[in-house]
Amino acid sequence: MSKDSLFQNIRVYWLAFIVYWGIILFGYDTGVGGSVVAQDYFQLHFGLVDANGHQSKQKADDLTSNIVSVLQAGAFFGAIGSAPLSAAIGRRWSLFAWSLIFAVGAVLQTVSGGSRGLGYIYGGRVVAGLGIGAISAVAPAYVSECSPKEVRGRITGLFQIMVAIGVMLSYFINLGISLHNPTGYKVWRIPFGFQLVLAGVMTVGLLTVKESPRWLASKGRIEEALENLAYLRRRSPDDPAIRAEMAEIEAAIEEEREARRGLGWKEAFFGKGNLIRFVIAIVIFILQQWSGQNSVGYYAPQIFKSIGYTGTSQSLLASGIYGIVKVVATAFFVFFLADTLGRKLSLFISGMGMGILFFIIGALLKSFPPPQNAGANPPPASKAMAAMLYIYVLMYSLGWGPIPWVYVADIFPTRTRHYGLAVASASQWLFNFVVAKVTPTLETNLGYKLFLMFATINIGGMAVFSLLIPETKGRSLEEMDIIFGSVQAEKRIADIAAQERALGVEVGESVSVDEKV
Repeated sequence: MSKDSLFQNIRVYWLAFIVYWGIILFGYDTGVGGSVVAQDYFQLHFGLVDANGHQSKQKADDLTSNIVSVLQAGAFFGAIGSAPLSAAIGRRWSLFAWSLIFAVGAVLQTVSGGSRGLGYIYGGRVVAGLGIGAISAVAPAYVSECSPKEVRGRITGLFQIMVAIGVMLSYFINLGISLHNPTGYKVWRIPFGFQLVLAGVMTVGLLTVKESPRWLASKGRIEEALENLAYLRRRSPDDPAIRAEMAEIEAAIEEEREARRGLGWKEAFFGKGNLIRFVIAIVIFILQQWSGQNSVGYYAPQIFKSIGYTGTSQSLLASGIYGIVKVVATAFFVFFLADTLGRKLSLFISGMGMGILFFIIGALLKSFPPPQNAGANPPPASKAMAAMLYIYVLMYSLGWGPIPWVYVADIFPTRTRHYGLAVASASQWLFNFVVAKVTPTLETNLGYKLFLMFATINIGGMAVFSLLIPETKGRSLEEMDIIFGSVQAEKRIADIAAQERALGVEVGESVSVDEKV
């Protein structure tokens, strides 16, 4: 069997698996809020319906949007605050710290009920959001820095698979509760408490992985970086491929140090070749948030009710199927298409497909509005709209689900990557918050026009944007500086050659010393 065997990158996959448990939390938390609020007993206990079962639609929309969106508000500040801590203590230990902060928020949510009212849920969601926001910023950088360029798109694309798994788990846990424990505090304590299980797996798992070689090299810890890189690639530190990759990393870092000595916020954002990267990172996540998927994902039970799936269990079951389709589609894309289609083509096909399907759903909802008092079996038009939503999430998973995280993790240099990922993640969470806050009101006031609005954004914004950005498939992180004009290709080649010579001498000397001993 060749050296580059099937399991050559198994340690990188293990690292991604552990780090992205935090991303399961990301997905789980984004899905669990709307699903918990959809439960009848939750609405009764917290005053969304009166004793006669009459619901105030405005009050329900406000409370639902508050519970869902305060997580995003906390996550925005967590993403911003993640950069200095990640730069100071490393990717691994900063994730460890943020996972503990998340656990505090999960405990506050879990103990709510009775004398401990909605304030505990709000407070817990904000604190948990701080952890989630920071994890969402640090995790992609950590995984991207540890991944070889040949499979980086596939490995970093695991991010969206984990998000989809988390969302799916939240739907099915709430479905199980609606069927088997529809009353009592367990309605929200089981879903909120399950967050602690996910956080615990990640916290323990982080003790089994290595720090990012690129971060270690940026701190001048070259020998440790070389050892970690060799460990992750399952090769000897003396292997020419490891020495060449290490030389490329060092050359890029040295160039950044020389060009941006004394880096501050101004230089990080406006240094040569940096501003356009930040613009792309912000815009790509603004468009992702307004694609319509988060509106469906956060409020899937409510969305399915709006198209004719009445009854809590029925809407939660339809939501659960939506979650399964999303997981399967995302996994298929990440493992079989991510490094084949390329970033640009994937985003374009995805944007066009989502827009067409949303136009179809809007037209069906306009032409065949669901009856106000639908029976157990949804009408044919409702089934058709549900089918369109399932196909829609297939198209989302083809591009605009996983690719923005992969793309943004691709384009930033080592020295400013933590700033880039923090700003991108903060942008994602800020507009995540906006979408989460306004969706219940938009769904109530716009009806079918909501789907037409998202369709227009999908085609007019997202598909067009995908044609304007550079392709990054198959390019190393260090090559991004050339693509974005931070350094000339000739200078980079010369710097790599110099670092290879220097590293070869250093390794050779260390070997000769060992031989003498």
